[in-house]
Amino acid sequence: MSIVYFMTHLATDKHKQPFTWLYSLWKFSRPHTIIGTSLSVIALYLIAIATTDNNINNSSLIQLLGTWIACLAGNIYIVGLNQLEDISIDKINKPHLPIASGEYSPLTAKVIIAFTGILALSLSAYLGYELLATVAISLTIGTAYSKPPIRLKRFPLLAALCIFTVRGVIVNLGIFLHFSRQITGQSFLPTTVWVLTLFILVFTVAIAIFKDVPDLEGDKKFNITTYTLILGKPAVFNLARGIITGCYLGMMLVSVVWLTGVNTNFMIVSHVILLGILWWRSQQADLEEKSSIASFYQFIWKLFFLEYLL
Repeated sequence: MSIVYFMTHLATDKHKQPFTWLYSLWKFSRPHTIIGTSLSVIALYLIAIATTDNNINNSSLIQLLGTWIACLAGNIYIVGLNQLEDISIDKINKPHLPIASGEYSPLTAKVIIAFTGILALSLSAYLGYELLATVAISLTIGTAYSKPPIRLKRFPLLAALCIFTVRGVIVNLGIFLHFSRQITGQSFLPTTVWVLTLFILVFTVAIAIFKDVPDLEGDKKFNITTYTLILGKPAVFNLARGIITGCYLGMMLVSVVWLTGVNTNFMIVSHVILLGILWWRSQQADLEEKSSIASFYQFIWKLFFLEYLL
């Protein structure tokens, strides 16, 4: 089928209800992942500026903007492909998503996925080879996660491994290496980035195992094995909360005995507060109510966002 047909079909969808189409694109992009990606890029840029004793200038801001766009495009490619392959499952688990609800046709989704994938790779190739490697590896893992015949999301351990490898390791180390080279001319990884990477890596494990708790019904019907189906909702809930608790306690300990150049009192107090909020909020979650579980999952993502801000 020709590219002209694809673009004509896409344009027809857009002109029906432009604002509705854009809102559908926002939902299609999975806003919580877009926010997470944006904060990670900005935080790693600022850490690179701080650890190299450089000032923000036009050249580094152009790198920041280009890196952000490339990562957002890659993000949309990965979550879009997952929705395209999960239409039947999403009609049960997430009927509000654009393809499952009929707001987007599968053809429209394919156009968006193809465009964002090409944009992510092309822009990252122009900006630097560390960024290209980061984006290319992330897209490869994202494709293997969703696309048959590999479809790693069928296997709970491999599915979790995909998520925390990309979010925890590849994004943090790859993007920082890119920024450090563009700012100083050489790549390096300071202690701060290693600590942040380790924290995000472990924290993402909690996200990876908890994300399927609200989707129990659809996963069970379509034989998608998850830790929720294997262990049950209470066990996965307690495990995820325990992992995040360990992250906060670990960060407090590391800030005292290892990290230099950070405000130790601020790190301890802020993480004690977040730990208290986590446990208070977890007491409000009703595991028998899907909306309550989904709300707590979004709350976990907010904690994820906050760590980059801290």
